[in-house]
Amino acid sequence: MTATEHPAANRTLGDRARDHLWLHFAQHGGYADSEIPVITRGEGPYVYDERGKRYFDGLAGLFAVQVGHGREELAEAAARQTKQLAYFPLWSHAHPGAVELAERIAAQAPGDLNRVFFTSGGGEAVETAWKLAKQYFRKTGKPGKHKVISRSLAYHGTSQGALSITGIPGAKQDFEPLVPSAIKVPNTNFYRAPVFADDYEAFGVWAAEEIGRAIEREGADTVAAVFLEPLQNTGGCFPPPPGYWQRVREICTEHDVLLVSDEVICAYGRLGHDFGANRYGYQPDIITVAKGLTSGYAPLGAMIADERLMAPFLSGDSSFTHGSTYGGHPVACAVAMANLDLLESEDLYGQVRANEANFRATLDKLLDLPIVGDVRGAGYFYGIELVKDAATKETFTAADAERVLQGFVSPALFEAGLYCRADDRAEPVIQLAPPLICTQDHFDEVEQILRSVLTEACTKL
Repeated sequence: MTATEHPAANRTLGDRARDHLWLHFAQHGGYADSEIPVITRGEGPYVYDERGKRYFDGLAGLFAVQVGHGREELAEAAARQTKQLAYFPLWSHAHPGAVELAERIAAQAPGDLNRVFFTSGGGEAVETAWKLAKQYFRKTGKPGKHKVISRSLAYHGTSQGALSITGIPGAKQDFEPLVPSAIKVPNTNFYRAPVFADDYEAFGVWAAEEIGRAIEREGADTVAAVFLEPLQNTGGCFPPPPGYWQRVREICTEHDVLLVSDEVICAYGRLGHDFGANRYGYQPDIITVAKGLTSGYAPLGAMIADERLMAPFLSGDSSFTHGSTYGGHPVACAVAMANLDLLESEDLYGQVRANEANFRATLDKLLDLPIVGDVRGAGYFYGIELVKDAATKETFTAADAERVLQGFVSPALFEAGLYCRADDRAEPVIQLAPPLICTQDHFDEVEQILRSVLTEACTKL
């Protein structure tokens, strides 16, 4: 068959994608009469579609591309490793890349978090942490400790266990019944604080104490772990109030409950530090990571565990009965090592810390628009909450969200050259998490696009 006879010859990739490709979290009905966008390449903080149109990557892919797109150093690291050892599993064996990367991660992790269990991604890392918590307590004579506590609206993954920990009702309802014994507590959204709305610190104490009260209601002898993000993603970037994390640590210690810092998004520079736990000054028992570990150039995640959690598995015939085919893939480990080299040599953590106030100030300019209710976040990780009335904080109705946020704001931002997230899983928000290489010129570009689109959105409410 010649090229001109081939069914795909005269069709764009966007057209062809409709025939066989099942997109993630996508409403395919929306593409019945339109092409699926196809991104073909990236360079720095920008990506390009199949027609060559440029978009600012305001979400770093999916909170991942810390060092920007098109870094040859990472491609070369992957190529070298592929030629040497393309694949071998970590099932009772090791390979140099996993050994060296585990050493490096453990050296950077706070406290005695010395043990690194590799996965293929973040959801697997969360699943691994819950399974470890259960098995650890079984092996230490407390088999009743199996429950987990997490926050309202928090996202922790899509597998059955991680989805149970997730606190987004709409993400869960089609897959219930899920794994039982996952309890939810309030998050730290001060903009919509149900109590202490005029006292940020008191609100933080209340939110932390709600975790303690949940443990006591369930019975401390039944609760294994608390899963929290340093700065919560879903809902639009909820920072922790002063003292929140310190009190949560105390509560977990008091009740012999493991504190899991889910840093799949927050680790490796998103908040200007290697780990969010280091930014906010608390000591977790487990950290889960992924995304920024490789800047998204290869799929890799990890559970980083306290040394004492490994102790029951170091003698006799004991085994942590868990693993995956591609966890700690040699090529992914090589990419991670090269990525960490770039983060350090270019001082990208320092760049985030130096620029975050300017990024926030640039986004704060949007508060003069009546549709913008709140700007919140830290580092290079911000949420902009949209409202019908800034004075009363009146939020969108479901119809408003469908018509204005999804029907106009989201496509209009993309059309204007900004890839970001317009999310209505809680209140309507726009989320921004650009590559860590970005500077003031990029912040200004983002603000100008947002201002133009949101100004028009005001007229549609």
